[in-house]
Amino acid sequence: MFNRTRRTRINDNIRALIRETVLNIDDLIYPLFVVEGNGIVEEISSLEGNYRYSVDKLDEIIKEIERLGIRGVLIFGVPSFKDECGTSAYADDGIVQRAVRRIKEISNLFIITDVCMCQYTSHGHCGIIKDGYVDNDETLKFIAKIALSHARAGADMVAPSDMMDGRVKAIRNILDENGYKNVGIMSYSAKYASSFYGPFREAADSKPQFGDRKSYQMDFSNIREAMREIEYDIEEGADIVMVKPALSYLDVIRWTRDRFNHPIAAYNVSGEYAMVKAAAKMGYIDEEKIVFEILTSIKRAGADIIITYHALDVARKLNNR
Repeated sequence: MFNRTRRTRINDNIRALIRETVLNIDDLIYPLFVVEGNGIVEEISSLEGNYRYSVDKLDEIIKEIERLGIRGVLIFGVPSFKDECGTSAYADDGIVQRAVRRIKEISNLFIITDVCMCQYTSHGHCGIIKDGYVDNDETLKFIAKIALSHARAGADMVAPSDMMDGRVKAIRNILDENGYKNVGIMSYSAKYASSFYGPFREAADSKPQFGDRKSYQMDFSNIREAMREIEYDIEEGADIVMVKPALSYLDVIRWTRDRFNHPIAAYNVSGEYAMVKAAAKMGYIDEEKIVFEILTSIKRAGADIIITYHALDVARKLNNR
């Protein structure tokens, strides 16, 4: 006599009945790139099937996102003006601020805005440079100003991605002091210095002009350090914590789920997306099956929210089931 677990795998019906992890449209957030200019709907060459939109061209994609049942977007701005301090990042008429106002006019989508400086600085780093190094405490002042400008524009949640120490507290303080107590914070809490970001840096024009980001983004060898980062962000007021990237960091997501009773987002990043697209184009994999397997693994590891460039395709498939 031995246990026959195969009896619960014998056909589609029983497999569906006992399935432990099910991917839903409600799990997904779609990253959206907005650029200066007019009449622009430009495919991102490194992120096939994803586009940069000028503000006047947002209506159609926003309506499609809503029609598919996706509840939230993460907005990235690509400015036309850069300087040493990233001043266009917190301008009232900045690209993200105008995009948020337009989306609020036409939809009820939950709007999250990326709060960082790398797209807006001439040097491409995520903060203020002093003596060739990103100055943590000086950068906090600018990160807080950016978050406040996004809240004033109508953002529902801000997502600091800079990895400066203390930025969640700085943002929470400035939002509360200015009457934005209900604007949430999704913190990029465990953001690793990863090689999976290449396509994004083309999409957002955010490649550092010297050096790298290893002094502020995390060493990919470390997991206990990630738990400290997440703990500190929760203590400082983060409403949602994020692990980025996702696929090579499923263990980090799992550790986070086991240790914290807090909503977890995972970012299925550009390099992960691009690898799937490239392999599918060569005929090495079945793209649809691989995408569902990857995203299900991220949810199975413990993520409540998955930020992914696959969101539109996955939602279309789920709607047709």
